[in-house]
Amino acid sequence: MKRLKLAIVILCVALVLGTSVLWYVGSALSASANQTLGSPPADLAAQPVLFPSASGSTLHGWLLSGKPGRGVIVLLHGLRSNRQSMVSRAQFLSRAEFSVLLFDFQAHGESAGRHVTFGYLESKDVQAAVQFVRERLPGEKIGVLGVSMGGAATLLANPPLEVDAAVLEMVYPTIEEAVADRLKMGLGEWGGWLSPALSLQLKPRLGVWAEELRPIDHVGGMTAPKLFIVGEEDQHTTLEESRRMYEEAGEPKEMWVVAGAAHIDLHAHVEEEYERRVLAFFERNL
Repeated sequence: MKRLKLAIVILCVALVLGTSVLWYVGSALSASANQTLGSPPADLAAQPVLFPSASGSTLHGWLLSGKPGRGVIVLLHGLRSNRQSMVSRAQFLSRAEFSVLLFDFQAHGESAGRHVTFGYLESKDVQAAVQFVRERLPGEKIGVLGVSMGGAATLLANPPLEVDAAVLEMVYPTIEEAVADRLKMGLGEWGGWLSPALSLQLKPRLGVWAEELRPIDHVGGMTAPKLFIVGEEDQHTTLEESRRMYEEAGEPKEMWVVAGAAHIDLHAHVEEEYERRVLAFFERNL
């Protein structure tokens, strides 16, 4: 009986400690990622802009003016990042005479927000950004380029985003798989069993169910031409997951698998080929 009581106590302590650790991890993942960015880089001929979003945030960004009639491209950064991570993409797109908007999602960079929401509120920011360039640059065709969470936010937009072309890089199909993949990377295969404990925190923390964070359920609703760019060795969003996403997408669509690449800055990894392929895609569609 004493051994049974001791086992029960140990089990209860383990459960409390485990729950506390997982709650702490959830807090760290969803905490805001704000920081002061200041002026645009000196070699980026950009104008600071502000515009409101239905996410509740006023979004901070930089706008680069291109050749009239050339089209405008909205750049969408990844999780816990900001517009600075998109500067190199803005530079080569600007050299090709496209207008470019890069901005901070809510709770990122200089855009206020209480929590990162993995694409949910950020999808409202994408809609706001597209509306902003539509009003600022009337008559221009619009493209978007979303990296990881930026691509997820693009697909989660409701109603579906009305743009003329979309580049989607390393986009998770469901939040459950995204969480499980990351736990497996840190804890091994058994780490995936802990995924529900993190996914269940979404509603009490962020007001969103895991079922609302499934870009794969929305990709078929985007009618614009799509270029999926994925890393062959990506473990955050596996190649098999990316191929499922591609299969669910409607035409026109194409996929480029970057050989040997993990969940990294694909532009920096294969700069010349990346620029050639992305420019060719936007040239055809904008």
